[in-house]
Amino acid sequence: MNYIQIILPSINEEVNEILIAQLSTLGFDGFEETEKIINAFIEEEHFNEEALRSILNQKNLSYQKQIIKKQNWNQLWESNFNTVIVDDFVGVRADFHEPIVGVEHEIIITPKMSFGTGHHATTFMMMQLMREIDFSNKTVFDFGTGTGILAILAEKLGAAKITAIDNDDWCIENASENILKNNCSNIGISKSDKPSAQEQYQVIIANINKHIILANIQFIDQSIISGGDILLSGLLVDDEADIHSSVQSFGWQYQKTVRKGDWIALHFKKA
Repeated sequence: MNYIQIILPSINEEVNEILIAQLSTLGFDGFEETEKIINAFIEEEHFNEEALRSILNQKNLSYQKQIIKKQNWNQLWESNFNTVIVDDFVGVRADFHEPIVGVEHEIIITPKMSFGTGHHATTFMMMQLMREIDFSNKTVFDFGTGTGILAILAEKLGAAKITAIDNDDWCIENASENILKNNCSNIGISKSDKPSAQEQYQVIIANINKHIILANIQFIDQSIISGGDILLSGLLVDDEADIHSSVQSFGWQYQKTVRKGDWIALHFKKA
């Protein structure tokens, strides 16, 4: 699997946030910001250059494009991978970094191109919400696990059984490595594109995007027990109304919204 790297000029924090949010709707799932440029990454098969030009032309922005071969990706990603600290709760680092002190939990992530390293606002906010939930001896479903970071955190928080799925071979490979690297034994991972309606869980975490969440609302509802916690992210601020509207018929009880820039994470409980 090759990736397309798009190099854009950095304007200012506000414009950059909006631009990254817009690119995310096109399938871009990795971003790096410096003072001068923004690097945006997307799987080659999902790249729509016409849609990209439409967004950039509105802002009179030019761009450079290059193909990142799969075998070169680790070197590129590793060279730009920095530690992430979520308050005093959790620290995320690569194995070549020094251990993080002053946090309750530490997660080691192999820096490959799988979504979920803590750098993106949605993953960061999901970890913040997870801090407020009691995971002790609970069953958890991680829908779209990416690097496995949230499943790993769930185990560190005491979950008894975590089922994690993703529909991308690269993510399954990467998450499996990270699960072993963090000495986790309660996580089962498999390739799939939707939850099984035959199992129910006490906590469901879905850090994907609005389209996939809405397309699977019924499956999520069937998979959560009464009183269970549902955490949703991969969502923009403008997505919140649609999410609330879609879950009303299922009796989900709204708990909280966390916002970071143009991104949000939502917490619901199943009635």
